[in-house]
Amino acid sequence: MTMTWWQNLPLFLILCPLMCAAICSALKGKAACVVITALSALECAGMGVLLYFTAAKNESFVYAMGEIGAPFGNELRIGPLEALTGLAFSLVLLTATLGGWRRLTQDVAPNRMNLYGSVTCLLTSAMAAMVFTNDLFTAYVFIEISTIASCALIGASNKGKTLFSAARYMIMNLMGSGLFLLGLSMLYCVTGHLLFPQLGAAVRGLLEGDRYAVPLYMSFLLMTLGIAIKSALYPFHTWLPDAYGNATATSSAVLSSLVSKLYIFLLIKIFLRAAGWEVFARRIEDVLLLYAAAGMVMGSVHAIRQRHLTRMVAYSSVAQIGYIFMGISLGTEAGMAAAVYHILAHSAAKAMLFLSANRLREASGDEDTFAALRGSALRAPLAGLAFTVGACSLVGIPGLGGFASKIYLASAGVEAGGLRMAIVLAALAVSTLLNVAYMLRSLLTIYRKKEETDQSMFSKDGLFAVAVIALMALNLLLGLLGGPILQLIEQGIRLFA
Repeated sequence: MTMTWWQNLPLFLILCPLMCAAICSALKGKAACVVITALSALECAGMGVLLYFTAAKNESFVYAMGEIGAPFGNELRIGPLEALTGLAFSLVLLTATLGGWRRLTQDVAPNRMNLYGSVTCLLTSAMAAMVFTNDLFTAYVFIEISTIASCALIGASNKGKTLFSAARYMIMNLMGSGLFLLGLSMLYCVTGHLLFPQLGAAVRGLLEGDRYAVPLYMSFLLMTLGIAIKSALYPFHTWLPDAYGNATATSSAVLSSLVSKLYIFLLIKIFLRAAGWEVFARRIEDVLLLYAAAGMVMGSVHAIRQRHLTRMVAYSSVAQIGYIFMGISLGTEAGMAAAVYHILAHSAAKAMLFLSANRLREASGDEDTFAALRGSALRAPLAGLAFTVGACSLVGIPGLGGFASKIYLASAGVEAGGLRMAIVLAALAVSTLLNVAYMLRSLLTIYRKKEETDQSMFSKDGLFAVAVIALMALNLLLGLLGGPILQLIEQGIRLFA
């Protein structure tokens, strides 16, 4: 079958970052940042084109890598959901690069900037591949690429704390990768397939015949556990606060908004395309529900106890990861759609929070303790406004993306009914109250004027302004156009079948 020009974009969006990674390695200084920015803009354009055509045609398509078909071939699959997710992630990468540009050039030595550009390009390629892939083995390969690239992003500034954080990140994520590979190997031994369509058909056939039910269940449980560790689901979150809190602003924004969500999006694809709804009838949803509820509450409790703003923002990610897994654990189309929506809303808000928190720290003598940050929003008004919008989104203020995603999660919980409904609504209520507690404390601190005269020197940053204004607009877009965006997500989920 002849493919149109736009149907060749997925391969281009994977290969182009790989070529840019090689180019960056030969560049010097800030030239690598220019390549990252241009690449991110190109990825946004490509994802936007794919979203336009797949949504308008209400269909998905498969890009076969070579002439070898199933079960040995390699395929990419693109539909509205993949294109929408890829576009959101590309926008976050672009804004994170722009917003943290100046800090990045300060934190990373000039002779390392080209390597930073290379690993960011590798991460971009892994993002596109994991969003588009139609088989488990390719997904695993790019999981490892993203793990190595993320570790390099954490340790890029070459400070004692960042190197320790990178080592801890690597150890924990390798444990997750090992569990995922073990589950993948077990699943392949039972079914003989790696491509999602054939794998899904084999799993359904075995479950209908009540054959190999326990090995199938264990394989999906192991893969879920591996991704839970890599995405920092409570209580597997211990690596996250140091990794996000000590990295440079761009790295923190990318890691929290993009990398963790990539793994979860892959898990959603595995559940819907390979496991099927039948797996949820095997009690896997109960395990996820309990861990998600614990993460929503305990992540917020840990955030309240922090004395540093960046660590507080990092711990809030643990709670928000719980929200996403809560939607997945419901095992319904509404729950999956709410989970994807929260991925988009949290990505937009968290990138803005890390970028603005770093800016507020710069306005406070490069200190991010709450005592030092007093009045920082008055010294850096745009950063204060951006932090306020991001905080309000995570709390769930109407008109912002976080409010819409929480409403959709609550609606999915009510639809589930019974004990699950009670757990979902209770966890949402308690977590939201805790969100208000630590975010309100932060806002009161950064807007409370110091009694003594502040002599902090602070210069303007035009790229930061462009980035956070774009992110604020994205948060408003997710809040005001919640209905159409949710319909697009549901359209993509239905096409998964």
